[in-house]
Amino acid sequence: MGKVTGFLEIDRQTHKYQPASDRIRHFREFTLPMSDEEVGKQAARCMDCGIPYCHGPTGCPVHNQIPDWNDLVYQGDWETAARNLHSTNNFPEFTGRICPAPCEEACTLNLEDTPVAIKTVEQAIADKAYQLGLIKPQPAKEKSGRKVAVVGSGPAGMAAAQQLGRAGHEVHVFERESRPGGLLRYGIPDFKMEKHWIDRRVEQMKGEGVTFFCGVEIGRHKKVAELQADYDAVLFCGGAEAPRDSGIPQDGLTGVFPAMNYLVQQNRRVGGEGVMSAGWQGPEIWAGGKHVVVVGGGDTASDCVGTAFRQGAVKVTQLDIRPQPPKTENKLEVWPYWATKMRTSSSQAEGAIREFQVATLEFVGEDGQLVGVKCAEVDASRKPIAGTEFVIKADLAFIAIGFAGPLEDGFLADAGQGIQTKRDRRGNWAIAADDTGYLTSVDKVYAAGDARRGQSLVVWAIREGRQAARAIDLDLMGTTTLPL
Repeated sequence: MGKVTGFLEIDRQTHKYQPASDRIRHFREFTLPMSDEEVGKQAARCMDCGIPYCHGPTGCPVHNQIPDWNDLVYQGDWETAARNLHSTNNFPEFTGRICPAPCEEACTLNLEDTPVAIKTVEQAIADKAYQLGLIKPQPAKEKSGRKVAVVGSGPAGMAAAQQLGRAGHEVHVFERESRPGGLLRYGIPDFKMEKHWIDRRVEQMKGEGVTFFCGVEIGRHKKVAELQADYDAVLFCGGAEAPRDSGIPQDGLTGVFPAMNYLVQQNRRVGGEGVMSAGWQGPEIWAGGKHVVVVGGGDTASDCVGTAFRQGAVKVTQLDIRPQPPKTENKLEVWPYWATKMRTSSSQAEGAIREFQVATLEFVGEDGQLVGVKCAEVDASRKPIAGTEFVIKADLAFIAIGFAGPLEDGFLADAGQGIQTKRDRRGNWAIAADDTGYLTSVDKVYAAGDARRGQSLVVWAIREGRQAARAIDLDLMGTTTLPL
């Protein structure tokens, strides 16, 4: 464990941010790294619990051995800590930046609202591994003679490809966009995670024998049947990109957009790509000098808020149909699970106006252009309350209420009716495959990540990719050395 009395002597600290007035002037990451000594002190607070809920199943989906690498950081052994961390997580520099840290919710010290700063320590270890030159290709010593196609290069596809490559298989990754990374690259703003982290991992994977084919959409440029004929296994790792139907009248007005269209366009702009590329036929979206309304209360909505501020929006209002959650949760009822409580993201802290328990009734327009958003307060059953209607001025509105499932064109349309799907109680759908074999109802075709699980966290995508790789290796070889 860390220091035996560390949790009693050392206060919880996490890395600080640049002031909001400074960080909204650029799209770079704005966290201020802690010194090695400060990180070591935070790692020293780990209690090495008898039952460490932080690393699963209620905490970390990839089962990071958190108490182990906390102790190693406390001892100053960064190299061993990095090896330990990478044994369960292919891309800790991703999760250390964008994971909401369910591990900290599950920390025993969270019973006192002072959990170990696990996410901060994880990011520090990942960054230190690069500084020490530890992130190098790890090619397989022997080749298996088997070929695997991975469709989609998001976190699930990248994790699966790396594991399969290290197991000795010839791995080809097919990506629809011009660069690898999927929604990790095109959906998550650079101020949360700069994209050079993806590029460095791609270079490592190329050194391990993984080949990337970008600008290739399976189902349009290359058929699923061709993959089935040419490869021993095909793993589909497409993201949940289909936006959920808002049901809001007049959402065809100029100035109303799905959130992901906005985020993807800005990420292309920051990355030096053509804003109008990849089939996007709509107008260029820019929030500078405008009143912006974001419908939705999740991470995607928050990303729209932060992006709008950086583009120079005059005012940003975020609408959430849910009631405002309590400031603190009842620990004895919730811990060690993720709690519903009042949380303020870094983007929201930059000046967003948050409206809770409000329904979006319709988008108001003049001559086809958005001018306002009509809202009303809702009751406990989320039904609008008569007489509480009001209109918020808006030049731009983004719908960020989640995703219904993977896109139904491209790969899925070409695969035909043979692929069985499943739906949840909200009507969201995904490909039917269990979390042991990951095999779909179509011969040789596997599915992992959002395509199989539904909209979820990056850390869950990494776990799904790792697990699917293990299942494929086992099916192809009859045995596997890849971890559970």
